[in-house]
Amino acid sequence: MTIKKRKAYEFEIIDLAFGGKGLAKPDGFPVFIDRVLPGDKVLAKVVKKKKNFAEARLIEFIEKSTKREKALCQYASYCGGCKWQELPYETQLEYKKNHVKESLEHIAKLNDIKVNNVKPSENIYQFRNKMEFSCSDKRWLLPSELSNPDIKKDFGLGLHVPGTFDRVIDLERCEIQPELGNQIMNDVRSFIKGSGVPAYGLRSHEGFWRFLMLRHSFYFDKWLVNIVTAKENNELVMKLALELIEKYPQIDSIVNNITSRKAGIAIGEYEKLLVGKPYIKEKLGKFTFKISANSFFQTNTRGAENLYSIVSGYANLTGKERVLDLYSGTGTIPIWLSKDAKEIIGIEIVESAVEDARKNAELNNITNLKFLTGDIKDVLPSLNQADFDKSGNKIDVMIIDPPRAGMHKGVLAEVLKLLPEKIVYVSCNPATLARDLEVLSTKYNILEVQPVDMFPHTFHIESVADLLLKTK
Repeated sequence: MTIKKRKAYEFEIIDLAFGGKGLAKPDGFPVFIDRVLPGDKVLAKVVKKKKNFAEARLIEFIEKSTKREKALCQYASYCGGCKWQELPYETQLEYKKNHVKESLEHIAKLNDIKVNNVKPSENIYQFRNKMEFSCSDKRWLLPSELSNPDIKKDFGLGLHVPGTFDRVIDLERCEIQPELGNQIMNDVRSFIKGSGVPAYGLRSHEGFWRFLMLRHSFYFDKWLVNIVTAKENNELVMKLALELIEKYPQIDSIVNNITSRKAGIAIGEYEKLLVGKPYIKEKLGKFTFKISANSFFQTNTRGAENLYSIVSGYANLTGKERVLDLYSGTGTIPIWLSKDAKEIIGIEIVESAVEDARKNAELNNITNLKFLTGDIKDVLPSLNQADFDKSGNKIDVMIIDPPRAGMHKGVLAEVLKLLPEKIVYVSCNPATLARDLEVLSTKYNILEVQPVDMFPHTFHIESVADLLLKTK
C-alpha cells in the first residue's frame, strides 16, 4: 500500500505508541492515529506524511476492538484528559511498562535492564488533587448537542478539546477529581452565567472570567478555590467567594488571581486573598506541606507517596549519607528523605519553589536540609570546588528528578565528575530517561527500573531507576 497525504484508508490498529496514539503498519509502514486502541479497524485520513511515518485522523470505526470497555466519563471520547479510559486498567499498566522497556532498548540500546511491573495508582478515579478549568465565551458542542437548538454556545467552563486553544468542553463533571469538586465547579458556572459579566474570549482577549482552579487536600479533605480573572472586580468575586464558603465548609481558602496576559495560563500577575488562608495543608507520609494556589505539588497524593517510598528504598540511607537532590522543586523529596540522611542539599532554578521548600522544611522542623537557587549546570561546578575539594565531604547519594526534557548535557557532565556511589533517577518521560541512562551507564550499573502510575487513563508514566557506581 502506498500511503498518500489527504487520502483516507482503512487501518487495523496493532499497538499503542508512547504518546498514546494507536499504531497501524500497512505493509510495515508506521501510521499513527489518535483515539484508537489495538484491535480497532478504522477509516482514517492521512494528514501528515513523512519519509518514515505518517499521521492520520480518525473518521469512523469499522470494527471496534474487543479490548474496549465502556468509559465512565461521558466526555472521554472528546476531552484530552483521559484518552485511555476505554482500555481496562490492567492493560493500561502493561502498555506503560512496555513503553519504558522499549525506550530503554530502542533509544539507549540497554537490552538487559530489569523493568518491574508498574506500581498501580491506588485510585483510578477521583485521584487528582488539582484541576484547572478554562472559561470561554464560546463553548464547543458535543456531537449529540449539535442538532439541539435549545443548547446555547455562549459560555463554557471545562477542559480544552485536544490540540486547540479556543475550544472548551462545558463539563458537568470530571471523574478524576473528587466529587465535591464537581459540585463547586457547577455552582461557579451558575454564578458566572448569572453575573452578567462576560467570560474571557480566547480569540478576542476581551472579557472577565478566565479560569477556575481547584486544589484538594487528600488527608485533611480541605479545598482551595482560585478564581482567575482578567482584571479586578472585588465586589463581584467576593460575592462568589462568600456564596461558596457558606455552602461548602470544606473550603479553607478562596483566592483571586488577576492576569491581563494573553497566554492561557492559570497563574495571576498578582493574587488577592478573598476568604480564609492563602493555602491549604497536605500530608505526604508524616510530613505536612503548605500548598498555595500556584505552588507545584504532585497531583496524585497517594501516588506521590508510592513514588517517594520507592526513591527512599533505592537510596537506602542509614543516617550517615550526604545527599544531593537535583531539580529539588518545593522540597518534597528532600523532606521525605531527611530523617534518614546526615545532610541533604537541594538545587532548584525557580526561586519561588526554593522559598516554598525552605518554608516546608521549617514547618516540619527539619534542620539538615539546605536549598540552593540557580541553574544546576552552573551551581554544580561551584559545589565541586567549594564543598568537596577543600572539605573532603563527598556526595554519597544523588537524587535526579528532571523535567520532561531530561537532563542538560552540561549537568550530565558534572554528574560524571562527581561520581556519587549511588544515583536514584526519577523520570516522567521514558524517552529522556533512556537517553540520560545511556550516558550514565558508562560509569554506573543500572540495577533496575520501577515504573509508577500517577496518571491513570493516560499514557503518562513515572519511573524510578536505581544506579550503582561501577567498581574499577
